[in-house]
Formats: sequence, structure tokens, C-alpha cells
Amino acid sequence: MRDYTYNYITTSTEMRKFDIAAIGELNVDIILNGIESEPEIGKEKFASDMIVTLGSSTAIFAANAASLGSKVCFVGMTGNDMFGNLVSESLQAKGVDTSYLIRNDKTATGATICMSYGEDRANLTYQGAMDVMGYDDIDLSVFENTKHIHLSSLFMQSALLKDVHKVLAKAAENGVTVSLDTQWDPVEKWEMDWKKVLPQVTVFLPNEKELMALTGTADVEEAIAAVQPYLGGAMVVKMGSKGSLLVKKDGSRNFLASFLNKEVVDAIGAGDSFNSGFISAFVAGHPLEDCQRNGNLTGAINTTAAGGTGAFTSRQAAETVAKEKFNVELL
Repeated sequence: MRDYTYNYITTSTEMRKFDIAAIGELNVDIILNGIESEPEIGKEKFASDMIVTLGSSTAIFAANAASLGSKVCFVGMTGNDMFGNLVSESLQAKGVDTSYLIRNDKTATGATICMSYGEDRANLTYQGAMDVMGYDDIDLSVFENTKHIHLSSLFMQSALLKDVHKVLAKAAENGVTVSLDTQWDPVEKWEMDWKKVLPQVTVFLPNEKELMALTGTADVEEAIAAVQPYLGGAMVVKMGSKGSLLVKKDGSRNFLASFLNKEVVDAIGAGDSFNSGFISAFVAGHPLEDCQRNGNLTGAINTTAAGGTGAFTSRQAAETVAKEKFNVELL
């Protein structure tokens, strides 16, 4: 079993084309607002507003990491359709390299219909191509061309979840560090052998609820105690408005309170934005505690604009918000 050091960037990886390769799900979000009432079988209802935009947690991470200055590519699968075109063009517009995207002629691009009712929301997702991509579909040259791999939303991607051990082994073979954010399991089965997966992950990035559900424990402390012996490097538990807790492989901890925004627009993608700030600092070689602080900051910046990428139109825009709203410098 490989024992990762926290900032494992060897001479052989320093000159690689990409800082980060994001491997994960891709879909479009069809957001319906101003719905007159909940849908009823056999009846038609109206919405007063519709937005069709790039969706997926992994895409939010990739787009925001690119805006922060990291060189990012995306490994994912779409259908060979107009939604696939939208996904590719949207990633490119955010500065993400799409040369590793896979177009599937047999399966449509995934889509989520988001129906908003005031402060509540009901989502319906068609997984499509995101559920099809496995290890054998990936152009393996990506492992030679990146310093770091970020894996996300595994429970939305059954083929990738099945092949995750192959992905992790290939990363280790090429001296590539790995971060993992499993995200929530929509069917709540949590069928991942985390005792085998986590030792191969450099940075594990769950939130409190995900960590408890994954480990089948009743509280956060119990969950941390369960996974700590299996950490490959470190874990950061995201705690929303409370902040985050860094737990290293040796058991040492660092709790860091959040940067509070008193005028929250929305918190969509805040966890993904935390990941982007943490990993962007990590691949630049900063100590874990500084990466944690940067993650807390980018998570807070996220809440100052609508959507998961609204606050990250450019690095300069994010730096301005960091300074003016929170009086903190962005790494």
C-alpha cells in the first residue's frame, strides 16, 4: 500500500501539462422557476422562467479551480447531442481543457430537471452517459499529463464506482495525487469499500452527513474515528457555516471557523467551491492548513453570487470579493 505524503509533487510531475484532471459526472441543469403549483399526473402546469446551464458538482469544481489559475482538464462522458455540445462549450468558456471528454453515440447526455418552489426544490435526474463511463473509456495518457486527479460524485456513476480501484492504481503508478469527494448517494446504499479506497486517496473531502452515512455511524466523532486509520494522507470534513475540520493520517487536527457572509445569495456549489480552493492551493504546494483556509474562503466567496460558478468569473473577481467581503488574501 502506498503511503502518500501530503504534498506529493515529484520532479517528474512538476512539468506536466495539467495541474488537475477532474474525473466525474457531466450533465445539464434545466431549472424551472415560478412554478404555479406542484405537478399532478394527467395535468399540465406552467413555469414562468427556465434556465438551461452546465450542471454537476465535478464541473463546478473544475470551472472554479480553472478560474483560480489552476490548469484543469476534464475527463467525463456526454452524449453526441446538443446538451453534450452545451457541456463542452461551457467548460471551455470557463478555461477547462475538454480534450479528454468522451462523446457517446448510444447514450444521451445526463440532465437534471430542477423544479423550484420558493425555498424548496425537487430534482429529477436522468444519468445517461455519466453512468456509463468506466476506466476502459478513459484515455490513459491523462495520468501521465497531470499532477493531481479529483474524483467526485461516485454514486452518480456506477461504472466509474466499479472501476475506482483501477483509477487509483493508475494514479499511484504515475505519481499522481488524488482527492475524493464521494458526494451523497441518491439511493442511500453507500456501497463503496472505503477501507480499501481511502488508503489510496491523498485528500478525502466529505461533509459531515456524507461521512456519517458512508461509515454507518451516528455522529461525526464516531465517523472520524472509523476512517482515521485508513486515511492515505488527510481528510477535511466540511461543516457548512461552522467551518471545516482537517484530520491528518497521524490523528492531528485543525478546526477552522468559516468566513461568514451575512448576505448569502445562495449556497449552491459551496462544497464544490471549497474543494476548488483547497485543491488549487494543494497542487501549488501550500501546507494543508493553508489549503484548508483557502477552501473555507472559496466556499464563502461562492455564497456571494447565484449558482455554483457565479462568483468565480475570474481570479481577479474572486480576489476582489475575498478582500472586500472577508478582508483575506486568496492563495
